[in-house]
Amino acid sequence: MNKIIVVGAVAGGATVASQIRRLDSESEIVVYEKDRDMSFANCGLPYYLGEVVEDRDLMLSATPEQFYDKKNITVKTYHEAIALNDAHKTITIKNHQTGETFEDQYDTLILSPGCRARHLPIQSDRVFTLRNLVDTDEIENFIVNEKVQSALIVGAGYVSLEILENLFYRGIETTLIHRSDHINKSMDKDLNNVIFEELDKREIQYRLNEEIESISDRTVTFKSGHVEDYDIVITGVGIEPNSDWLKSSSLQLNEQGYVPVNEYFETNLEGVYAIGDVIETFYRHTKTPTSITLAWGAHRAASLIAENLVAKSSNEKSAFRGLLGTNIVRVFDYALGSVGISESELENYDVGVVEQTQKQHAGYYPNAEPITLRVYFEKTSRKILRACAVGKDGADKRIDILSTAIIGELTIDELRDIEIAYAPPFSSPKDIVNMIGYKAQSKEEAYHATDFSQ
Repeated sequence: MNKIIVVGAVAGGATVASQIRRLDSESEIVVYEKDRDMSFANCGLPYYLGEVVEDRDLMLSATPEQFYDKKNITVKTYHEAIALNDAHKTITIKNHQTGETFEDQYDTLILSPGCRARHLPIQSDRVFTLRNLVDTDEIENFIVNEKVQSALIVGAGYVSLEILENLFYRGIETTLIHRSDHINKSMDKDLNNVIFEELDKREIQYRLNEEIESISDRTVTFKSGHVEDYDIVITGVGIEPNSDWLKSSSLQLNEQGYVPVNEYFETNLEGVYAIGDVIETFYRHTKTPTSITLAWGAHRAASLIAENLVAKSSNEKSAFRGLLGTNIVRVFDYALGSVGISESELENYDVGVVEQTQKQHAGYYPNAEPITLRVYFEKTSRKILRACAVGKDGADKRIDILSTAIIGELTIDELRDIEIAYAPPFSSPKDIVNMIGYKAQSKEEAYHATDFSQ
């Protein structure tokens, strides 16, 4: 019998095990997870802390018992993979409940160990990170037991911004600091100005180019010399791949510790695959390498790995065509989304840019609000490289359209040809996406096509 071992049981690991079982009823499947929980909704954790999602059980998609009863898949939590011997096709596992260490042999190994949160070099019982459901429970219990009234959020990625918003709505006085002046780095820096406007509107304190020097009980001393008291500190200062245990094997890692994979999610070792946050994959439209920790890629990889494991020949295998890093975050009244390569990667191309701001639907219809859409393209090929959208309503729709356009290999000029559903509550006869295409087509930088619906 074929033995398949999966390391990690969150989005990538749990999904790939489930997808394999859907197509393969014979193989033995064992999943090892180092933490307490499997298959939890990590993207929903800030909203549980904000009491938007009131039922904690909704954060758990499955338990080990359910996986075994419904799918005949063995999931062992509190079991951490600590070494890989690729010559003998074994992994060493540590049972954190008993302290026991043992080896298990595989025919196929799928690595989905994810990433871990970076920690500040500061010891304090008031400092937390939010990476899993255990972290969530610890934060929730601390808030309740300590009657938390004030919180310091360190870092300004989208998880930190979501935590800040949710704690604010919970009635906790929040402060944000970030070590640079570029928050929410998936967006162009200037387009993030609406975030500061939203914070100012609610009198939420924030300081940029700021870091913690020390913490003594509730008192936080900052490198700027500022001193303030907080009941709780929640940090989001980046992540690192959980790949240290693989360094003694022959598995290839890149300089940052991520696992490079090919279009089949195969590593350099035969029979060893990798999936999820730990991998280095590639952009669909530029073929350049990237590591993007978003859920879509993990779920797509899970399906492809499962399909390819049961393929009868190499001709039947399905190749991954790459990802675009499509993302969006809500910060109070605004949504900010982007798709494509990062802002810093644009310097590798001869880039043109087109920007348009207009109402998300007919201007005479109630609650019309402006959206800004910015699209970068390669001048010679006219290929779309990156797009950003920000607005109170409809930014997600336009980013999804741009993502689809990139997948369809449309040029920036062809955006004018996209037929977008129109009625006054939804868009305009010439939607903002169309207007980008018209403006790109024009040879005059100051060209503005007239939209009489506005």
